[in-house]
Amino acid sequence: MSHIESVEQLDNVGEVVRYYATTKPDHLAMVFDDRKTTYAELHTHSSRVANGLRAEAIGESGRIAYLGKNTDRYYELFFGTAKSGVVMVAVNWRLAYPEVEYILNDANVQILFVESEFECIAQTVLNNCEHLKKIVFIDGDDERGYISWRERHIDQDIQQNIGRDSICLQMYTSGTTGNPKGVLLPHRCFFSQRKAERTAGSWAQWDEGDVNLVAMPTFHIGGTGWGFVAFYHGATNVIHSVPDADKIAGDIAAYKITKMFVVPAVLQQIVAVAQSKGMDLTSMKYVIYGASPIPESLLIDAIALFECSFCQQYGMTEATGAVSYLPPEDHDVKGNARMKSCGKAFPGIEFKICDEQGNSLPQGETGEIYIQSPAIMSGYWNLDTATNDALQEGWYKSGDAGYLDKDGYLYMQDRVKDMIVSGGENIYPAEIESVLYKHPAVKDVAVIGVPDQKWGEAVKAIVITDRPLDMDDIIQYARQYIAGYKVPRSVDFVDEIPRNASGKILKNVLREKFWKGYERRVN
Repeated sequence: MSHIESVEQLDNVGEVVRYYATTKPDHLAMVFDDRKTTYAELHTHSSRVANGLRAEAIGESGRIAYLGKNTDRYYELFFGTAKSGVVMVAVNWRLAYPEVEYILNDANVQILFVESEFECIAQTVLNNCEHLKKIVFIDGDDERGYISWRERHIDQDIQQNIGRDSICLQMYTSGTTGNPKGVLLPHRCFFSQRKAERTAGSWAQWDEGDVNLVAMPTFHIGGTGWGFVAFYHGATNVIHSVPDADKIAGDIAAYKITKMFVVPAVLQQIVAVAQSKGMDLTSMKYVIYGASPIPESLLIDAIALFECSFCQQYGMTEATGAVSYLPPEDHDVKGNARMKSCGKAFPGIEFKICDEQGNSLPQGETGEIYIQSPAIMSGYWNLDTATNDALQEGWYKSGDAGYLDKDGYLYMQDRVKDMIVSGGENIYPAEIESVLYKHPAVKDVAVIGVPDQKWGEAVKAIVITDRPLDMDDIIQYARQYIAGYKVPRSVDFVDEIPRNASGKILKNVLREKFWKGYERRVN
């Protein structure tokens, strides 16, 4: 039986590290700056974490959280929580402190592991979080630091019966009505997703010597999930704290990285750096990209640089990552119709297009994209109504609008739910509107997404005030309460915001003048 066939039989994410610690203990599992960790060491460290959580009386299904940039130690926590049955909560470090506080309270987090850079936020929220009893600094070198905490606990392997349906990871997505929602991802999702991907084509195969780059943030499934793909295959992860193009290009050359997942905006920066320095990045076998289609000019430059194949993926947190893929053979430097699509469903995943009543629509007609997959979330944490709205008769309602062609390729045209995607981040206007409504001079507000050459879409606020304000007044007010990437990049002051007879803002009317001339209402 091969390694992958053996791993497919496992039930718990933590067992993956245990398996490779037994079968290839000296193989490099992680590289982070000057730290290198073998699979045997990762198993030992994550076992110490698991025992430490037991010693802290964090019971099965209890929650810990990590607030910080990417680090190898995040994965020690991830696998340690999986072994002990504790749920990992990944918190976006770009959030403002009221948003962090909400998440920690909503998830009932008991221990917060935090990067020292964000100590101010951690200390600010500490007294306002009912269940939070300890803060551990992931990069600290004193008794409050992670290494000191980890090494106080035994490295005995925990053999605990944690089933595939037990929750492993809780990730937060922006909420359609203001507050973020906790997406519950059980162990089964990570195994089901990998099995679906593995049978998709040669591009999805992993070899013994593959080296993977994790540069996308681990508070997204595109970071945590992509890193797990490499661990699942017993490969090496080179982990970067943030997606810095200079460092990425340098490490591709230094570590002979063979696979990476990036968004096109980051890929463009990598290409520019490598071209300017004349770097050899031809170790790369496959570049996986997502969040938006790739411009033809960028594809031409990237293929010339990497001399490798490209695959686009479309997915979401609720599906534990990708649900469709545009394979390398559909990428053409001359352009083709399929390059405007999200590709086709992975094996074992199905799409259907439905009208507002949930009725299936015929080929070529645009409606809401419904997804059926074994890797769909269990639901939203403590939100039964939202869960029931999203999960219907075995299908997940994506909130995206699109159509299927005769070959099963999916084309996204718009969004059913009111959402903006900027630089790969999902942003819900309702959350921003609820903040701006609290400004004492704001009488009415609407937030929309407008085309942006760099980020795909940018946040625009359309505001009615009862006294003169300028754009900076609105932006600085918003910055106090929400993450920087959600803050409006532009503000229009108007006398009237169009509404229908029931008082609902006509967002399509507001968006039309900004999207005129675009083929789709997403960028």
